[in-house]
Amino acid sequence: MAATESQDIETATTTLASAQPDDKTRRYDRQLRIWAASGQAALESARILLVSSSATSTSILKNLVLPGIGHFSILDAAITTPADAGNNFFLNARESIGKPRAQEAVPLLRELNESVEGKAVLNDIKETLATEEGREWISTFSIIIAHNLDKPTLEELSTLLWTNPAGPPLIAVRSAGFLAEFHIQYHEHCVSQSHSETAPSLRITRPFPALLEWARGLDLKNMDPTTHGHLPFVVILVRQVDEWRKSHDGNLPKTAAEKKEFKKGILDLKVKIDEENFDEAEAQAWRVWSEPAVSSDIQALFSLSALPSTSNAAHQRHSTFHALLDTLAAFTKDPSGPGTLPLTSTLPDMKSDTESYVRLQNLYRQWSEVEKDKFKALFKAKHPEAAETANPEEVDTFVKNSHHLRVLRGKRWGTFDTDRESVVNSLSATPREAATHLALTALTNLLSRNSDASNITEEALKGEIISIVGTGVELPDEVDAAVGEVARAPTADLPNMAAFLGGLVAQEAIKMITEQYVPLNGYCVVDLVDSWTGVVG
Repeated sequence: MAATESQDIETATTTLASAQPDDKTRRYDRQLRIWAASGQAALESARILLVSSSATSTSILKNLVLPGIGHFSILDAAITTPADAGNNFFLNARESIGKPRAQEAVPLLRELNESVEGKAVLNDIKETLATEEGREWISTFSIIIAHNLDKPTLEELSTLLWTNPAGPPLIAVRSAGFLAEFHIQYHEHCVSQSHSETAPSLRITRPFPALLEWARGLDLKNMDPTTHGHLPFVVILVRQVDEWRKSHDGNLPKTAAEKKEFKKGILDLKVKIDEENFDEAEAQAWRVWSEPAVSSDIQALFSLSALPSTSNAAHQRHSTFHALLDTLAAFTKDPSGPGTLPLTSTLPDMKSDTESYVRLQNLYRQWSEVEKDKFKALFKAKHPEAAETANPEEVDTFVKNSHHLRVLRGKRWGTFDTDRESVVNSLSATPREAATHLALTALTNLLSRNSDASNITEEALKGEIISIVGTGVELPDEVDAAVGEVARAPTADLPNMAAFLGGLVAQEAIKMITEQYVPLNGYCVVDLVDSWTGVVG
């Protein structure tokens, strides 16, 4: 059959079917657009340990099972009570009463995604922490999530994970009625895919040869009017910067008068009053004097102090990232280089015709490959062992996102509360968030001394808060509101709060697992009475 002839129906449908995405791609289509195949692979290899099978815990796990984590274990020896059956959607209502709560929840959670492994471990966390085997087992997970643990047990778990910097992060969640908070404990978290919305540098004041050649070769006076009205603003600005430097001893506009003159020069190039590309170039002129060779955020990473000696293992976990970061610093200082971060091929939308925009896109793409090759050669020269073992995709991703890298240094759970000065300052700077955090901390402290919730009163909570911040500190009105809600429902695990927390905590857990986007650093405080969230500490 000739190539131009029609195919029979069987051949056509077979060809069409073979081009269709597989079941896994169809299932995870939306999230693959968010964190790509690399993020999905990280999720599928993740092992989650959930300490407790409360309504909040199972809601968190629901939002991790649906996107496809590899495995979860629920560590909980609790027996289902009527209260559990009334507020936990992952129990079989009355049928679950009197049965192990974790064991009842696992099958229903697994129904959400059959590709996820799930297991109920009917042990008490205290017993698990009491044995060497139990402590080692806990450290094998990718991330630990604990809800409403008593303070001594949470401190023991926190200490175990903090003293093992190579171990998993800990997300400690506390809720009481319509108030809640959670904290992520980690030593260091490196992010090469922060998905920042800040536009990377277009290298207008430091153009690469092909871009400069295009700009210098423009004959604006004799150019076709249609082409003139569709020149990309990037090319217009590069040309204007080049012309400006020729008449200003190589300097860029500095004073307000010079900047105004530079903008006027752009608009004077118009041959028609409605040439929007020149208006756009004038609006984007800030890039000429506001884009540094290396942003202050990235410059700060180059001088980042090493972690304490006890945290060397955490540094080792991200050894490739730090080797790449060291190479990046050397790349910006290389006399034969551009003196900037590697060029990115990402371009913003702009007024242009298809031909000019595609040409510009190709120039950026081609030169970004040139600089990426230079970076890789430098990486191999400076860190041969790391370059040998590094995943090529990881290196490519690092270079591509080098304008938006992040390195976060975390704190051990509870550290903020021991810094009285910081706590008192937070009462003035962020009274709502600080007041809610203190109310929940006071509740945790009181329950650690007496687990009878009937003893939780507003007076007892306020007294505990004063013992944390010290006498003589004036408490804002927000403390009264927070204390009142905690005293009203000190141990209530409400379904709507559980659902809301489930989404928030799972979102942050996914950030930690995929090492994409920027996780919260501090205590995320939630108030569903007035419907707000904030961060403190």
